[in-house]
Order: sequence, then structure tokens, then C-alpha cells
Amino acid sequence: MRQATPARAMWLIAQLRLRRLWNMLAGFRMRPAKPGSRPATPAKKRAGWVLSLLVGAFMLFSLANVTRQSAINIQCYLAPASACLTYNTKQKIGIREELAVDELHAAPFSDPVAAALTLQLSILVLTSILLPLSSKEIAQADWDLEWLVTLPAKRSTLLWGRVLERTLVNPTGWVMLTPLCGVIAWYSGLGLAAPLVGVACALVLLAPAAMLRTLADTGLRMSLAPSSLRNVQAVAAILGMPLIYFALAFGQMRTGSPVLALAKGAPHWLLWTPPGVLVSALNAGSVAQSLQMLALLAGQLAVLLWGGMQLLRYQVRNGVVASGSRESTRSAPTPAGTGQTGWARLLPRSPIKRRELRLLSRDRNFLIQSLLLPIIIVGSQLIFTGSADAVKELGDSPKFLAGLACGIASYMLMLSAFQTLNNEGQSLWMLYTFPKPIDSVLREKAEFWGVLALLYPLLLLAAGLWLAPATAATTLRLFAVVLVGVPIFSVIAVSLGVFGCDPLAQDIRTRIKPSYAYLYMILSGLMVYAVSAPQLSQTLVVVILLSSLALALWQKARDQLPYLLDPAAAPPARVSTADGLIAAVLFFVLQAVLVYVLLKLGKMPAAESVVIAFSIAGLLVYVIMRLVYLLLKTEEVPAMLGRNPGTSVALGVGAGLVAAGIGIAYLSAMTHFGLLRDPMAGPAGGMFKVQLLFALAVVAAPLAEEFIFRGLVFGGLRRSMGLAASMVMSSALFAIVHPPASMLPVFVLGLGAACLYERTRSLLAPVLMHAVYNAAVLGYQIFT
Repeated sequence: MRQATPARAMWLIAQLRLRRLWNMLAGFRMRPAKPGSRPATPAKKRAGWVLSLLVGAFMLFSLANVTRQSAINIQCYLAPASACLTYNTKQKIGIREELAVDELHAAPFSDPVAAALTLQLSILVLTSILLPLSSKEIAQADWDLEWLVTLPAKRSTLLWGRVLERTLVNPTGWVMLTPLCGVIAWYSGLGLAAPLVGVACALVLLAPAAMLRTLADTGLRMSLAPSSLRNVQAVAAILGMPLIYFALAFGQMRTGSPVLALAKGAPHWLLWTPPGVLVSALNAGSVAQSLQMLALLAGQLAVLLWGGMQLLRYQVRNGVVASGSRESTRSAPTPAGTGQTGWARLLPRSPIKRRELRLLSRDRNFLIQSLLLPIIIVGSQLIFTGSADAVKELGDSPKFLAGLACGIASYMLMLSAFQTLNNEGQSLWMLYTFPKPIDSVLREKAEFWGVLALLYPLLLLAAGLWLAPATAATTLRLFAVVLVGVPIFSVIAVSLGVFGCDPLAQDIRTRIKPSYAYLYMILSGLMVYAVSAPQLSQTLVVVILLSSLALALWQKARDQLPYLLDPAAAPPARVSTADGLIAAVLFFVLQAVLVYVLLKLGKMPAAESVVIAFSIAGLLVYVIMRLVYLLLKTEEVPAMLGRNPGTSVALGVGAGLVAAGIGIAYLSAMTHFGLLRDPMAGPAGGMFKVQLLFALAVVAAPLAEEFIFRGLVFGGLRRSMGLAASMVMSSALFAIVHPPASMLPVFVLGLGAACLYERTRSLLAPVLMHAVYNAAVLGYQIFT
């Protein structure tokens, strides 16, 4: 076999990292096995790429929106001749976004705008260097030069290969840099080519970032012991998170915010750094100027990469293993008997909780990550997105203080309880040898982190009562939601950690599946919403949903635990209550987002927006769940027709007429006594809108909602509960995702639909009952 060329060797090194990243995200091999080869051990069925795709799309959409708003804010606040700032009667500043967009498109950016965008881009480049250094990989010997130099290639080739693979495989850098580069390209007049230009610009900036990261990584590994490297890892995490929120705070700039002052003070020399030259190249006034800037950028990159490679070769001139650097030091053992006095008496009696506390105290990086980093993350958001009187707002606004407490506790649980299995590392198998079931061990861990996560909310509660005694009642009410929510999220974090951690992964970074971490953060946003919800009914809806979801996830995690250490075996893929509750939560979130979009962007009436949002959200959830079940080949997926469609049709239509009569009578009585204002009062809005509302309410909504609440939620509950309890619980969950005014008749509808599903074992009868009910009630609301 002939030796690979240097270029091919570098590409193979990069490809190996790409394959690892793909396996981490998708959960299956990049390339199918060759015909005739030995069949591999069957892998666990996975559909993780569906979740990764959904979460990734949500992340990119959010970041693109933030960076777009950043450019608009920078133009309005910093451009000398901008006219997009407006003032209302109370002298509060507003932004005319349409005018800001026109100004950005009209001419090359002014120097202050270009400097501020360069500052934001430079911060993101620095973040793409620091955050990888904060990963546990830096304190491990798995993927460093000690392994790399064993490959049959020249050292210079291997070093360039290392830089190449870190350029291509930097998920943080790609996610952070691509949206901002694309937005700059869009406002520079590149049109539909802007997304591709954004990707190319991110690649250009990630190359020097990879070189700087490699220099820092190699130098630190060569000179520090693993114990010291863990300290470096902690410092990098502490520095990296505020930088992220600093960069994102450009999208929330306002008068008095620190980020606005820093943006105004951005030095002009930043425009001559590689990020500044890149901005100038994209936004040049002519093709000739753009080519000149691109030539300058190419020269800068060549000098940086060549100089960095010379320094890197100097670092490894005497080899790649520093003498004595891999020995870690340990403190002197504690004398016998000294651990039983003083504060030790306050330790938990449970051996599991005492062990968890001891591990927390011995691992400095884990201690900082769990207790200090959440404060840094939330504090960074508060500082960079707030104003000079932000601290005063802590005492003036109990809702703001409760939301802050909820955010700190959520981050703390994500950085600790979510990683319960991951922190066990290769010693996870020892938990199975304990003289108690593994699920009991995890339950005690969830209790430990749930109690510890209450520390900061309780401190903030005491601060709120001390700063504003006049609002003590409101503060106590809001913090009651937080104190209830923290234990719920401790269970959710530990349960998602069972699915989101792979203890058998050899690569440190693949032990945590990012999609599940992002899913946890999306769910934690619901608890913040519960605290800030304007109505108590909305708070109760979210708390009940999340409580049910926590219990269902815990049951599903218990089923998974016996198979964690087996790379092939997995519990049978069956429809569970957790599937239904996840679908219900997703349905709830999507409908809220769609209502907001239709009201704010579509300028539609509230009643029509609610109906359309319900229907579209339901259809999306229906398609997603059906796709996941198809990929996993799940058993006992709810059938639509069943064995006797004729009986289902008759029962569904008849029950629907009875439910419709009850619903119309309820609406008439409530309206007659003035307890309910008809939500459809007023003109119908045209025949087209009436037909659209009927199509969505009578066809789309029943199909999706019955699949979720009868097929998944009720069907899952029925396996472990009696008929009456399953009917009541599933109907209650079905009712709380509807407007408060319609909860009672919808609850009755849910009871009837569950009874029909139990009898026919198909969705046809409940769907028809639901459709008839919606048609009759909607017709009554519109035409009376």
C-alpha cells in the first residue's frame, strides 16, 4: 500500500473527527457496511437525529434572529446619520426596524457600525477558542498529540492535520459565527448567496481560531499536570460563558446598557484585524475594494498560520510528552477519626448522598461548574442585557427576582443533575453492584441535587423579602412556583440524563448528547414562563404538564437503566406515557409560538389565531411522532381505523352530538349570566376565513389531538392504571392545554373520547366525536 500524500493524511485526520461528531449527533454510522462483510453487533435503535434536527433548527433560527436584531440595534444606536430611533410620549426609545433595514442596505456601513460588528464577531471567535478549552478533553490523554504522533506520517503533516480538523470540527464556532456572518453578508447586498457566504466566512475565521486553540492546548498539556489542567478548564468555562452572553446582548441593546457603551467605545483599529478586514471585504463599496480587502485578509491568515505553526513546532521540539507532567498530586490522607466531628455531622445520612457530596468537594472543576457557573451565566445575562438600574429592579420586581432564581436553579441542575451518569465515567458499572436497585440510587441523586439547587432560590427569596417587604405576598406566591418547580426539574434533568448520556463512549465529548441538553433548556424555559404568566390558570397548566412529564420520563428512564451498559440490547420500543406527554408539551409550546407569530406578524384576530395555531401545532406534532415511531419500528402505535370502522363511525358521531349539546348548553349558560364573553363575537370575517376555521377545527385539530391525548397519553396510562384513573388524568391534561373558558366541556369531551378509544381500540371514533363537537360548537359561536 502506497503512503498517503500529506494532503490526504490531513484530510483523513479531519474525517475521523467528522465521523465522531456525526455519530455523536445522529447515533448511527456514516457509511453502510460493505457487502459480504461480517455483520456487526446490532446497535440500539435510535432516532436521535430527528431530535438533533429539530433542536438544531430551533437554535439556528434563534441565533439568526438575535444577530439580525444586533445589526439593527447597532445601526440605530451607533450610525451617525441614522433616523430609525423613535421616542414616544413618555420619551421612551423605540426602533423603526424597516427604516434600519433600509439604511443598512443603502450604503456601506459607517465606521462605528463596522467597528461594533467587528467587536461582536471578534468576541464570538474568542468564544470558539475558550469553550473547547473548557471541555473535559483537555485533562484527558485520549485525543492529543501523544496519540496523534503514532500515525505513520511526518510531524508537520500531523500538526497541520490537527489544525484542519479543529477548523472543520468546532460546533460552537460554526453555530456562533455562521449566523452573524450571514446577516452581515445579507445587509451588504449579497442576497440569496448570504447563507453560503456566511458559511465560507465562518470557515475563514475558524482557521486562525483553530491554530490559537492548538497552541494553547499543546502548551498547557506540555507544562501542566492533569490536576492543574482541570483548573485551566474551570477558568476557561468561567471566562467563556460571559463572552457568549456579551456577544448575544448586542441583540438587546438599549440606552444605559453596558453593552451599548462598549459598542460605542469599540476601537477603530479593530477594523484591521482579520474579523474587521472580513467585514470590510463583505461590505466594500466596489468589487475592487472588496478584492483588496480579501487580498489583505489572505495575507494576514497566511502570516498567522505560518507563524503559529513555527511556534507549535517549537513547542514539540523535544517530543510530545512532557516529563512528569502526567503525574497528578493528591493531598495527604485525612487522619482516622477526624471526619466525624464538627461540620461532618451535618452531612446526609444516606451513603449515596454523602458520596455525591464528597465527589463534589474533591472535584474542583465540578464544584465550580455546579455552584459558581450558573451564577456567572445568569449574572452575565443580567449585566449585559440590563441597564444601570438593573440591580434596583431586583427589589422592585418580585417577578423578575423569581425568574432570576428559576434561571439559576435550572442552569445548576443542567450542569449537575443532568450529568449524573456522565460524571460517573467508566466507574458507572459500580452503581449496579450497590445493595440497592439502580433506580433507587438515581432517585437519591435527584433528591440531593434538587435540595442543593434550592439554595440560590431561597437566598434570593430572603433578599426579596428584605429589599421589598411591601410586596412580600407577591414574592412568596411567585417563589412558591419556583420552589415547586426545582424538584420537578431535578427529576427531569436526571431522567433526560439517562437518555442524553452514553457512558460507553470513549470520546469524552460524545458522552453527552447536546440535543437532550438543549431539550432540557427549552423545557426549563416553560418554568420561567410559569413564574411570569399573567394568569394563575396558565401557571397551573404549565406546572401540571411538567409534573406529569417528570413522572413519565422517570418511568421511561427506569426502563432504560438495565440496558445502559449493553451496547446492543435495548428495551422494546413501545408507546409510553412519556411519549404522549412530550408530544403534549411540544404541542403546547408550538401553539404558543404560533399564536404569537399570527398575532404580531400576521395581524390576525385573536380567535382565528388560536384556532389556526392549535391546528397547525397539532399537525406538526402528529407528523413528528409518526416519523419517530416509523424509524424506531415502535410496537402498539395507535391505529386509526381498527377492526370495525362502521361501529366506530356510529359511536363517534353519536357521542359527538351528545358532547356538542353539552358544550353549546355550557356556552349559552355562561354567556347568558355574563360569566363568559363569546370569543367569536363580531363579524365572521368572510367566507374564506370561515371555511378555513372549519377545516382546521374539524379536520386537523381532532386528528392530532386525539392521537396525542387518547392514543399516546391515555394508551400509555392504561398500561399501568385502571380505566377510570386513566380517563380522568388524560382528560385533565387534555383540558388544561385549552383556553380556561372551555376547560370544563373539553374535559367532558376527553372522558367520552377515552371511553370510545377503550371500546374500539382505534382513533376513528374519538376523532369523529371530536370533529362533530368542534363543528357544532364553532358553528354556534360564528353564526349566532
